Amino acid sequence: MLHNSDRQHADEQETAIEGSVSTETQNEAVEDKRQPGDQDNGAERKGADAARPAETISYSASPGLAARLDKLKISFGFTSYQSNLLYLVGRNGQGGINIHQSVMAKPMGICPDRQGGLVLTGGYQVLRFQNVLEPDQRANNLFDACYVPRTIHVTGRLDAHDVGVDDQGRVIFVNTRYNCLATTSDRHSFEPLWRPPFVSALIDEDRCHLNGLAMEDGKPRYVTAVSASDTIDGWRDRRADGGIVMDVQSGEIICRGLSMPHSPRVHAGELWVLNSGTGELGVIRCEGSGEGTFEPRVFCPGFLRGLAFQGNFAFVGLSKPRYKRFEGLALDQRLKEADSEPWCGIQIIDLSSGACVDWLRIDGNLAELYDLEVLPGVEAPMAVSPGSHEAASTITIAR
Repeated sequence: MLHNSDRQHADEQETAIEGSVSTETQNEAVEDKRQPGDQDNGAERKGADAARPAETISYSASPGLAARLDKLKISFGFTSYQSNLLYLVGRNGQGGINIHQSVMAKPMGICPDRQGGLVLTGGYQVLRFQNVLEPDQRANNLFDACYVPRTIHVTGRLDAHDVGVDDQGRVIFVNTRYNCLATTSDRHSFEPLWRPPFVSALIDEDRCHLNGLAMEDGKPRYVTAVSASDTIDGWRDRRADGGIVMDVQSGEIICRGLSMPHSPRVHAGELWVLNSGTGELGVIRCEGSGEGTFEPRVFCPGFLRGLAFQGNFAFVGLSKPRYKRFEGLALDQRLKEADSEPWCGIQIIDLSSGACVDWLRIDGNLAELYDLEVLPGVEAPMAVSPGSHEAASTITIAR
């Protein structure tokens, strides 16, 4: 049962954009300590208008996006540390797309848990959300999934990136600031679980920019890093071709020479990776006992971060450059050769043909996304912001 002491989610606002896309934003007061263009520092923002300059952001969707989500029986979510918003994309019941936006502190990695909930890294927290709706319930006469924060671990600012849940139900996240995989601790900021053998100490220095995590059979299996550096900020000089993929179980580097790789994922028996600095989605080919190679499958016009799969479709997140150009990256030249401008948004790739079959595009004041996740069996998802009026007033009781 779900109760709300006030009108259900009273602070949400709905605006029609591009005819077939509607957006709803839930407000929460947070404080922003970032400087313009700063990805790695602050997380909290004060005032919803500061967190989401909606009047300067526009959304457009391919004509077939709503129908494809309906056919696949899915929705999807993505995060942006730049806007401090979690975006949940579903159908609006009128043949179009609805984008529900919830204010979060620097949201980064997102993944499902084993109870139908979501786990999110953001700011100085690791958050677990649960869907509080029964199959026959709807929030605001539309949403069939309402993700409410139920567990919040205060970790301090670890610059946590990708996140997963293991076969024991533990949250495993990439602790980029300390160059390791970690889990939450009841007493301390985190419990370290694994770090690359080339990093000589557990230390508060982002040396290799460990960022991506692939889970397999309920265990952390592969990670990506921008370099194999063992000095503070060493990765920043290796962005063009220093990127690596590592096997967590063996501790070995299985692929080198990548450009800022992100979002490793195991799908259909293959290890997929986004070679972000070249704009390529591809797989790691390992022959024999030696190191493997990256085999590009698709070029997408943007800096790629965030990858999820549903059947034979890949959902890929694209971002624009932070400072007008992708300086020092091959992506800059690839865009020129393709006579294309960089995208911000989501492209859905048919893995059989390599074609982009549907898309959600974002223009205006939002340029950088981080992670995304597919939500099977959900038509119209929403989430409640931690610390918001709705989190305080929404009460649920087991039937």
